[in-house]
Amino acid sequence: MAASYDRASEIKAFDETKLGVKGLVDAGITKIPQFFVQPPVQSSPKSLPVEIPVIDLTGVESDVVLRSEVVKQVKSASETFGFFQVVNHGIPLEVLDEMLEGVRRFHEAEVEIKKKYYTRDVSKKVVYNSNFDLYEGLAANCRDTMLVNMAPEPPKLDELPVVCRDVTFKYTSYIKELGITLFELLSEGLGLKSNHLTGIDCDKGLNVLSHYYPPCPEPHLTVGTTKHSDPDFLTVLLQDGIGGLQVFYENYWLKCSLCLEP
Repeated sequence: MAASYDRASEIKAFDETKLGVKGLVDAGITKIPQFFVQPPVQSSPKSLPVEIPVIDLTGVESDVVLRSEVVKQVKSASETFGFFQVVNHGIPLEVLDEMLEGVRRFHEAEVEIKKKYYTRDVSKKVVYNSNFDLYEGLAANCRDTMLVNMAPEPPKLDELPVVCRDVTFKYTSYIKELGITLFELLSEGLGLKSNHLTGIDCDKGLNVLSHYYPPCPEPHLTVGTTKHSDPDFLTVLLQDGIGGLQVFYENYWLKCSLCLEP
């Protein structure tokens, strides 16, 4: 790296545009800024004869025998992978598609619309920016994000962008129900009463994070999301058809398809 490179100034200049990574791509860059360049990592082997568990939630609310089996599956997946895919969860496919499309509409909206929400003040109900840890991280991710704090106190309707306002509330209502179901199954897997985790308010907070990954001119130098563990109690992840998510398991990266399917 050149001795004259002023990383702090370059990050500040990028942040002050309020255009995010998409702004860079729209400007036609052919090389990414240096603060996006990730340190080299050693790749894990390409394949492993193990797959992410898929758990079918059909009948868990009405069939005692089926529920008992699903509890065992949830317990095993949580202990082994800390991650699993759920199907037949009750969220209509059209709601999932609408949510993904709403996210896309926002991130591809006119810049003046998005700038209204660009902030690093995480106390706000709606936060749009690129990399929450932009100034502290070792390297930035090639990603823009909108965060909506939906619980315990939801935002007012007019606080959300028009292009994704209605579907965010609709999607969140389904996710809350699914979250409660998963908390119950996890509680029972721990040998506790089904309402134990909700009884200690594990379901009270809810943030909806919508990530957007613009095409990168130098994808071999950076990543959309670096290796991490989410700091919350439970993450429900909806991935689009492009894919890319991987789960770290016993020093291997396992590809994960759609984590939330109808």
